[in-house]
Amino acid sequence: MFKKLLIANRGEIACRVIRTARRLGMSTVAVYSDADQDALHTRLADHAFRIGPAPARESYLDGAAILRIARQSETDAIHPGYGFLAEDARFARACARQSIVFIGPPPGAIRLMGEKTAALQRMREAEVPTLPGSIPTEQSDSALRAAAVRIGYPVLIKPCRGGGGKGMRLVRDDAEFLAAAAAARREAGAALGNDTLLVEKYLEGARHIEVQIFTDRAGNAVHLFERDCSIQRRQQKVIEECPALGLPAAVREALYAAALRASSAIEYLGAGTVEFLVEDRKQPKFYFLEMNTRLQVEHPVTEQVTGQDLVEWQLRVASGEPLPCPQSALSRTGHAIEARVYAETPERGFLPVIGRIRALELPEEEPGLRIDAGVSVGEEISIHYDPLLLKIIASGADRGQAIARLVRALGDCTIAGPPTNLGFLTRVLSHPAYLAQRFNTSFIPEHLSALLTDSKQPSDEILALSVLYLLLTRDRAAEQCARRSSDPHSPWHTRSAWRLNTFGREQLAFAGDGETVHVVVEHRGDRYRLVLPGGTREARARLELDGTIVARIDDHNLSARIARDADRLTVRCAGACHELHLATPLARPRALTLGRSRVIAPMPGKILVRNVQNGDMVREGDPLLVLEAMKMEHTISAPSGGKVVDVKFKPGDVVEADVELLVLESQSSPASFESSSSRSSSKTSVSHARRRRRS
Repeated sequence: MFKKLLIANRGEIACRVIRTARRLGMSTVAVYSDADQDALHTRLADHAFRIGPAPARESYLDGAAILRIARQSETDAIHPGYGFLAEDARFARACARQSIVFIGPPPGAIRLMGEKTAALQRMREAEVPTLPGSIPTEQSDSALRAAAVRIGYPVLIKPCRGGGGKGMRLVRDDAEFLAAAAAARREAGAALGNDTLLVEKYLEGARHIEVQIFTDRAGNAVHLFERDCSIQRRQQKVIEECPALGLPAAVREALYAAALRASSAIEYLGAGTVEFLVEDRKQPKFYFLEMNTRLQVEHPVTEQVTGQDLVEWQLRVASGEPLPCPQSALSRTGHAIEARVYAETPERGFLPVIGRIRALELPEEEPGLRIDAGVSVGEEISIHYDPLLLKIIASGADRGQAIARLVRALGDCTIAGPPTNLGFLTRVLSHPAYLAQRFNTSFIPEHLSALLTDSKQPSDEILALSVLYLLLTRDRAAEQCARRSSDPHSPWHTRSAWRLNTFGREQLAFAGDGETVHVVVEHRGDRYRLVLPGGTREARARLELDGTIVARIDDHNLSARIARDADRLTVRCAGACHELHLATPLARPRALTLGRSRVIAPMPGKILVRNVQNGDMVREGDPLLVLEAMKMEHTISAPSGGKVVDVKFKPGDVVEADVELLVLESQSSPASFESSSSRSSSKTSVSHARRRRRS
C-alpha cells in the first residue's frame, strides 16, 4: 500500500479520497487553486500545496505543476478523482515516466476510450451494440452537418475526447445545427483541449443504465451491478439509483456481459463504468454510450447496496493487490438513491450561481443515510468550477424506504448563500411518475412545469415564523448594541415600534411570484398579533442560541431553523425547506433585466462571443452574447426586438453579475418588432448550452 497519496482534485471527491486514504494509514497531500485556498479538502489533508490561479487550465488541469508538487512532497501515487485529469492519457503516461502510480487504467485504455471512433470500432469488434454515429475526418461545418442529415435528426454533437457533458449539444433540426456545432467546439476546446466533434443519433425516451466494473493486474474482472441514471437535466445526472428496477432479467445479464466484454477488449485496469442507453419498452434493446475510465460521481449508491468501498478497491488494485472479492462473493441488498445538490436556480433554466455559503446545516449521518460534502461554511462558490456542493445518499430495504429517507434528509438541509436545487430534488422524488417508476431521460423536460417552484405563496405558519425570526434577531442585535453603548437605556435602542396610547404596529413584506405578501405586526408586550393573508394570529416566540426559533402560534407549537443571506430567508421546518425573499427598497434586483432595454449579466463570467454591434437590429430571442461560467456556456438572448445602441463588453472581458451588458432601443413598429406597450415587463432569455452529464 502507498505511504503518501496526492489527490489531484477538489470538492467532495477529494474529501472522500482523503478520508479513505487516512483510514488505510496513508499520508495525504492536497492541491488547491487560489479560489480554493480555504476549501474543505485543503483542511482535511495532511499537507496542502498551491497549484496556481483559479482557472482550471492554470491549476487543476496543469499536469506538470501537479507532478512537480508530487515530487516535492515525495508522494507514491496520484488519485485524480473524476473530471480534470482523470481521463488524460498524457498525464497518466507522465506519472509512469516519473515512477508515480496513477490511480486509474493504463494510458492506452484511457486514450482508446477517449477517441470515440476507435472506441466505437473496438466495441463493435467486441459485439457490444452501438448507436449510429460519425466522426468526419474533415471537421468542417458542412461535413458535420452532412453526417447529421445522413444519421437523421435528432442528433447529439459530442466532443471526441472527455466526458461529463462538456461540449455536448442536442440538435433537433437542421436550423439549429451550425450554432450548436460552434458552441460545442468552443466548450470542448476550452474544457478538454480538443475540439474534434462526433455526431451521434439521439435516442428519444431511453433509460440511462450504467454498469460498474473492476479489474486487477492479474486479469480478474467483476461487475458490481448496474445503476439507473435517467433523471437528468441538460444531459447531466441529478438523481441516480441502484438497482435499476423494471429491467427484464435477460437484459440485465446481457448488460453485465457486454460491460465485461468492453473491459476485456481494451485490457482495462481498476474502476470503470460502461454506460448504455436502454430502450424504454417491454422488450428493450440497449446501446453502448461510452466508457468512463474513472470513478463516477454516483458510485456511492453501488457502495451502499454492495457494502464495498470502491475508493479502497481503487487504492488496493493500483498498489498491486488482487480484487478484494470474486464475482461469486458479490451481492447487493436493498435499494439506494443519490441526489446531487447544486448551487443553481432550476426556475431559471438550472442556471448555476455563485456566492459565499453563509450557513450550512446537514442531517446527521446514520444507518441508511450518507452525506458526501465538499464544502463548508464560509466557502465561496466561484465561476471556475462545477457547482456541485454535496451528495446525499439514502438506502433502505426497498425503494420506497430509500425515497422517504432521502426526502426527509433533503428537508433537513439548510444552505444559506447561493440558491440550490434542494426543493427541486424533493419535488422529483415526490412526483407520482417517479414514485411509480415511470421515467426515462426525458422525465425532467416532460414534467418541468410541475417540478419547478410553484407559484403558491408560503403558508401562514412559514410567514409567521419568518416574521418572528426577523423581529427576534433584530431585538437581539439591539440588545447587543445597547450593552456596548454608554447609555444602554436610551430609547434609541428600542425596537418594539412603540407608540403613545396604542400598540406599536409595523409591516413586513415578502416578494412572491408577481405579487408582494404583507404581514402586519402588533407588538403586545411579550407577544405579537400577526395579520397574515389567512387571518389574524396570536404568537409568542423565543430565539435559541443556535438560531432555532421556537414559537406558539395560537394553540400550535412550531419550531424552525432559519438562515438569512441579504434579502433571502431559508426556513427549515417540519422536514421541509422553504425560501422567502424580503421585499425591501434596498433588496438586490433579482430579475435578469431591468426594464425592456437593459440586458443584465445573470452571473459572473467571461464574454466568449459577441454576436451584435452597435446599430444592429435584433428580434426577440436573437442571440446577443455568449457568457462562459462554471464550465458551461450561456447564450444571452434579446428580451425584445430593437436596435443595439450600446454594447459595453468585447470577447475576453470578464464581467460581474448584474452588470449592464448592452442596451436595446425598443422599436415601436409592430410590423417588425414587438411594441413597447404590448408587454409590461420582459426577461433576458438565457439559453443554456446543453451538455451531457458530468459523469
